[in-house]
Amino acid sequence: MKSVMTHTSQESRRKIHPHKFSLWIAMASIAMMFAGLTSAYVVKQAGGHWRTYELPVVFYVSTVVILLSSVLMILGVKAFKSREIPKYRRLITFTLILGIAFCVLQAVGFYQLYQIPQQVVYDGVASENYAPVTVSGNPGESFLFVIAGLHLLHILGGIVALAIVFFKAYRTKVKVYNTTGIEIVAAYWHFVDVLWIYLFLFFLANQ
Repeated sequence: MKSVMTHTSQESRRKIHPHKFSLWIAMASIAMMFAGLTSAYVVKQAGGHWRTYELPVVFYVSTVVILLSSVLMILGVKAFKSREIPKYRRLITFTLILGIAFCVLQAVGFYQLYQIPQQVVYDGVASENYAPVTVSGNPGESFLFVIAGLHLLHILGGIVALAIVFFKAYRTKVKVYNTTGIEIVAAYWHFVDVLWIYLFLFFLANQ
């Protein structure tokens, strides 16, 4: 009887939580969408008459910021599991702040692209003209705004989730140490972080 109960307990632990399973499905769908967009980028670029551009320095800074936020998120989950609630609250707070900072930096980067003229380079050939990168301009410009803009929307979703976790951490004294919620938020946050690294390197390789 004891062995049967032990086996049942082990089976229940091996089962994936429905919310985690749904998250994995959602992340797979998002990853496929961005894979399709970047593939379309490469195909359209091969067609010629494609404007390239330099990413503003602020995008490099935002990349460091989002990487740091992921590190703090890992430490935050670890602190929660260790029941170090004051430490957990601090780490979640800083993770949320860095997430918001990433969005602000991205907005600044887009503003600089849209407002500051760059030398026009088509298919690797520079001209004497200077113009800002615009949403309705060359396909190379439009793809940048669409892909990076969609990623920013997913980041905003992550910030909303972080904000919920943040308010829960400070709202009441923690009595039940159920890690499912924070693990789901952490998994999604790491996913959008890795997704940005992929997109950032992709744009660098194709600028």
